[in-house]
Amino acid sequence: MKRIFLALLVLGQLSYGQASKDTMNVKQLENVVVTASRSVTLKREVPVAISKITQKTINETKATAVYEIINKTPGVLMVNLGNEQHSMAIRQPMTTNSYYLYLEDGLPIRPMGVFNHNALLEINQFNLQSIEVVKGPVSSLYGPEAVGGAVNLISLKPSLQPEFKFGIQADQWGYKRFQAAGGTTIGKIGFYIAGLSSAQRDSWMTYSDYNKDNINARIDYNINTKTRLIGTLFYGKYNSNMSGSINENDFYNRTYKSTTDFAYRKSDALRSKIALERDWNDNSHSSVTAFTRDNKLGQNPAYGIRWTQGQTTAKGEINSNDFKSYGVVAQHNQKFKFLTTTLVAGGLFDYSPVTYNAYQIDLKANLNPGGQTVSSYEITAERPDIRLADYDAKIYNKAIFSQLSFKPINKVLVTVGGRYDNMSLDYTNNIDTFSGSKTYDQFTFKSGVNYNPFDFAGFYGNYAQGFAPPGLTSIFRAKPGTGGATGVPAAFYYNLESAEFDNYEVGGWLSFFGKKLNIEYSLYYMEGKNELLNIRQPDNSTDYQSAGRTRHKGIEFAVNYSPNEQFRFRAGGTTAQHTFIDFKVSDKPSDPVKELNGFEMPSAPKWTGNSEVSYYPKWLPNFRTSVEWQFVSSWYQDQINTVKYDGYNVFNARVGYRWKGVELYVNAMNLTDKLYAYNVTRGNTASAAPSYTAAAPRTFVFGLQYQLQLNKKQTNEK
Repeated sequence: MKRIFLALLVLGQLSYGQASKDTMNVKQLENVVVTASRSVTLKREVPVAISKITQKTINETKATAVYEIINKTPGVLMVNLGNEQHSMAIRQPMTTNSYYLYLEDGLPIRPMGVFNHNALLEINQFNLQSIEVVKGPVSSLYGPEAVGGAVNLISLKPSLQPEFKFGIQADQWGYKRFQAAGGTTIGKIGFYIAGLSSAQRDSWMTYSDYNKDNINARIDYNINTKTRLIGTLFYGKYNSNMSGSINENDFYNRTYKSTTDFAYRKSDALRSKIALERDWNDNSHSSVTAFTRDNKLGQNPAYGIRWTQGQTTAKGEINSNDFKSYGVVAQHNQKFKFLTTTLVAGGLFDYSPVTYNAYQIDLKANLNPGGQTVSSYEITAERPDIRLADYDAKIYNKAIFSQLSFKPINKVLVTVGGRYDNMSLDYTNNIDTFSGSKTYDQFTFKSGVNYNPFDFAGFYGNYAQGFAPPGLTSIFRAKPGTGGATGVPAAFYYNLESAEFDNYEVGGWLSFFGKKLNIEYSLYYMEGKNELLNIRQPDNSTDYQSAGRTRHKGIEFAVNYSPNEQFRFRAGGTTAQHTFIDFKVSDKPSDPVKELNGFEMPSAPKWTGNSEVSYYPKWLPNFRTSVEWQFVSSWYQDQINTVKYDGYNVFNARVGYRWKGVELYVNAMNLTDKLYAYNVTRGNTASAAPSYTAAAPRTFVFGLQYQLQLNKKQTNEK
């Protein structure tokens, strides 16, 4: 029983968990990961770069948005786009492309083909036990879109003892959040519920109000010591103004004024699953998980505004994207004595009907003096007669996967795996009244080896493939400039191909001074083919193009040092280069640049890093304080490498004190009140004006949290 409960503590929240045979102490539990191999595995025995953010780090960060937590991961830059919206950079430039797989307890938050770069805004930070980030392709285990990496958010499970916690936090810019959670185990049944409600009003940026309400629920039924039934439910609503980016003059004058007082994003999401797990014996485990999704997303996006410099008119859009999913994933884990072999095998079926439509809105552009920038936009007419996209599709995702690990000799572990994915869709394009079907299928392979010759050092190497089919919203949108007089687009992106990647990687770990100093590193080289790029046009519209070849290479590192119980130091980051190898951008004689071969990709800083010093004084128990440094180097704003943004250095400080069950804390974000932007982009013309996604001025987040935990004896006495 003790071994089973220990395994459940690590993996009870995963629908495909496997009980570990080895006895693990608390320190070992921190080094256990599940995302890299779909089973409980020591981090030193997986041949990939994987980082784990522990519950202690999550609790001490007291984040208002998930990016504050995930950016502590070496080699990861989660870009804040405001109101918990985000993009990502893991072995890729800062991008909204579908090159990352976002998982919740091992299941993708979105079905394949319906990627949304904002998927993590649905997450309830008060319901997180840990976060695991795999860097590099993991398509051989998790399928399409797991190219730059995979982010697995692992939820809290029912506690053995009754517990309840709640918290409030607020800042001086009008942000407030209330959150509560609690659960227990009674006999064979355990349950856990966590919810939050947050709102922002009258912030430092005009027209940036938003509301977010989430609730997570989980119930575990331990049928017997070998069989478990686990059910989870998530429901979330999100309603936000979209302030958008600001022009250069307003940015440097700190005039944080939105040009759009009409843009919005609304999300309504429901997810549920039920998993049956069975431990046949110490070496054999099976699981079957049935799941559903029901998402509705409607928006009038600020990024959809198309304006040509100097013009007094512009165009925007209103769109909606709704989908449902019905699926099942099954997996079996088997251990063999021969060569200490472990086999993981399984399959997936996911049926997701999708509807999407977008139509044009006409705008008036009020220009600043000189006519080079816009002070504000106004809606002059909604044009549902000019449809930019209107389709119905039924997506069928089928996959089988397998991974084999074995030890041919002592201290050497070899891993090989593969997955076949078939994503087919039956579609009706309601604009050109054309129906048909399309299939994207791919076999992806990986192989790797771990060599751990000493207690203080280990090494790994791997080769992994990744692929990402184009999303439906890119396939069924009209190409810029193809609309006729009636507004009916004349061409679509039916022939876009899947992006394919090959990744080569070596890395390792070192430990010194009785494991007080730990170092991790990885070196990777990845080539992409048919990479889907969003090419910004002079009117700010997006033209989807597939690059012939791209190259991504870099070094990731992490250093953690705890000389004693009072001080902890960590430093991590990456140096990387992202380059066009073969990409023809224009055939027009008038364009000065025809090919981008050898050019750096835009929005691709060469250096990023996040470091932190934490202090836990012995003379004041339960007090903590830390200072964090976020560094992002310069990057090109455009594909033709004409203008750079300088990047930024930002410092954050956190202080907290706990007395009995009450914790008071203050987070000082952007401690030095630095003026900086999370992202700066511009079109590919010499006179194109830049757009700045401004970061918040110095912000103080004040919070109070209370936690009550009773043991069974106290509960019975009461």
